[in-house]
Amino acid sequence: MPRRQVIAALGIVVVAALAVAAFADAARSGEGQAARSNLTMIAPAAAGGGWDLVARESQQAMRTGNIVNTVQVVNIPGAGGTIGLNQLAGLAGEETTMMVTGTVMLGGISQSSSPLSLADTTPIARLAEDFEVVVVPADSPYTTLEEMLVAWEADPATLPIGGGSAGGIDHMVAAQLAQARGIPVENMVYTPHPGGGELTLSLLSTAAGTVGVGVSGYNDFRDLVESGQLRVLAVVSPERLAGVDAPTMEELGFGEVDLVNWRGLVAPAGITPEERAELEAITREMVATESWSEAVERNRWVRSEIYGEDFEKFLVSEQSRIDDLLKELGLA
Repeated sequence: MPRRQVIAALGIVVVAALAVAAFADAARSGEGQAARSNLTMIAPAAAGGGWDLVARESQQAMRTGNIVNTVQVVNIPGAGGTIGLNQLAGLAGEETTMMVTGTVMLGGISQSSSPLSLADTTPIARLAEDFEVVVVPADSPYTTLEEMLVAWEADPATLPIGGGSAGGIDHMVAAQLAQARGIPVENMVYTPHPGGGELTLSLLSTAAGTVGVGVSGYNDFRDLVESGQLRVLAVVSPERLAGVDAPTMEELGFGEVDLVNWRGLVAPAGITPEERAELEAITREMVATESWSEAVERNRWVRSEIYGEDFEKFLVSEQSRIDDLLKELGLA
């Protein structure tokens, strides 16, 4: 292996090891303390992505609402969130930790050889729905989705599509769009990224191996869209997003491209019913704050709160749906 690749690989290992060590220290700092005293929020992805945003907006709402004394966010990126899930599994009975989860993790679980799933956690709440967009750099020759699709259809190999983890919602949306256009999914070139920050860097870079089209949650691109550096070609949502000048997939004739990304919270397995109830109470108080309402509006989320057993049943049905969809799209 070339020296540069060795160094890069070692760098990834070191970063992952440091993240896990930081997480272990954060979790230990909460041992023996109630969740309202010291709470750790795991964002199972790199900084700058959707899970990280939810964790930090939750942290802010809990702080400003005086709900929890100390809230810390720990990033554990990798493998569609399943590395974070594995770390959470090692904290059975720890009542001062919650992890952000969502559709991407279900895809990661489906594609992973890990025996763990969200059935090995304590479901707390689904919080909101987040919406995908298709973007290109501002200097891209594609000003509409149709123009992009014509080029993609002509030679899929020359137009790599960038997004989050392989098998995640970004990958599934790209595959749905390819399928709807008649492009064989196996001909699609999909380039996964560990977080929204890395994806935007790839989109804006002129170096070889970067991507010309990005698919991810709107908030991964929001700042660069608002500054005019990225252009939204389409949104994957039932209605247009407020303040975003781009049509929906339905408007463009691709109603079958309809995946919505939800955001939720889970805790480690093995906590008591009373500890679970306390985490649910903290979450209910959090979403009732003005800070959270502002976050929902700012990030163009749609509230979709369900708790406890209702959320648990949702996770079972949603995992089954994602498993089936990945097989249908040829991604499983």
